[in-house]
Amino acid sequence: MEPVNQNGQHLKIGDYVKAEVRSGHYVGELIEINGPRGLVKVLAVLKHPEQGDLHHPYNPDVPMFHERRALSYTEKTTVLVRDIKPYTGTVPEYGESLRDAAEAEIAALDRLHRWTAKGLEQMQQLLKEYK
Repeated sequence: MEPVNQNGQHLKIGDYVKAEVRSGHYVGELIEINGPRGLVKVLAVLKHPEQGDLHHPYNPDVPMFHERRALSYTEKTTVLVRDIKPYTGTVPEYGESLRDAAEAEIAALDRLHRWTAKGLEQMQQLLKEYK
């Protein structure tokens, strides 16, 4: 009997799948199923893992600000079967997908930085008016 993920989708060895691992999203090949976990061989990066302490998001003042690298090409990682989804698109080339994912993460951080600066500017102006 084929394992089923949390969306009721059947999975089998050799399928291309999408898997989330420590805040990164990857395309990989399902190469083994062992009980509640599947072994996935990484083929491409869809979303680069987030940096910092995941338990205290957006807080730079933590004891250890974690650096998270993307999983390597053909690296094997275990993922709960319930969190594995079928992938039906074209599998992108690993190097290009890694660069695209890193650039997208930088763009998101830059946007957050600009949003924070604008919000701080407006709050400082409001504080002047409140006095």
